[in-house]
Amino acid sequence: MAYAKWIGGAVGWALGGPIGGVMGYWLGKMFSDDSLAMDGGMPGGAGHAGGGRAQARTRTRPTQAGDFALSMVVLSAAVMQADNRVLKSELDYVKSFFKTNFGQAQAEQLTLALREALKNPVDVRGVCMQIRANMPHAKRLLLLQYLYGIARADGNVDPREVELIRRMACALGISDKDRASIEAPFHSDKPDPYTVLEVDQSASDAEVKKAYRRLALKFHPDKVRDMGEAYAKQAEVRFLEVQDAYEHLKKVRGFK
Repeated sequence: MAYAKWIGGAVGWALGGPIGGVMGYWLGKMFSDDSLAMDGGMPGGAGHAGGGRAQARTRTRPTQAGDFALSMVVLSAAVMQADNRVLKSELDYVKSFFKTNFGQAQAEQLTLALREALKNPVDVRGVCMQIRANMPHAKRLLLLQYLYGIARADGNVDPREVELIRRMACALGISDKDRASIEAPFHSDKPDPYTVLEVDQSASDAEVKKAYRRLALKFHPDKVRDMGEAYAKQAEVRFLEVQDAYEHLKKVRGFK
């Protein structure tokens, strides 16, 4: 099973804790061919939440594509269930995202994983805390951006989904300013550039420039390039939103 071998070599901490608890049944089926032998098996058996020492062994491992993918699957399920219904537009958005970023074969397996996750209650705070403890800040920002995409998939951002994602952002250790900056483009095709750049309208030109440089560095695609070009391309969308906001203010304020 090619996908199992890909994810088996790339997943560490995501197999344990609350994430593994939600995905336990699916993970058990995926790795029935012992493709996780290199990792000493699945923490707690089939990703059981009580992975204990096995989970601790993987905690120091850097976030890989597979960890990120399973995090996306579990939090996707939570957002899709926030308004007590799973819309076809949301499912189509997620499937399209998986296909674009992982390819057809892997997307099919992740879609199966999503269907499994949708059957189970998600400990949102627990999952977010597990991600926060193991995933670098830049990748958590990328995850948040993706979740807002699900909320807007049907063209209407439901308040219950927004409220849930905001709680997720808090549990993920993402500041209110970062969260608002990422959220703004999903409410409007022409978001407030000051919100995107995380500055007040009273900010000086020098402060606007400083904010742009800080955010351009924070959201640069190179921050996630170690997980593959697909993730870097997604990060580039966010990077361009910051750049567009800055160029707009340069034009309006008349500075170079």
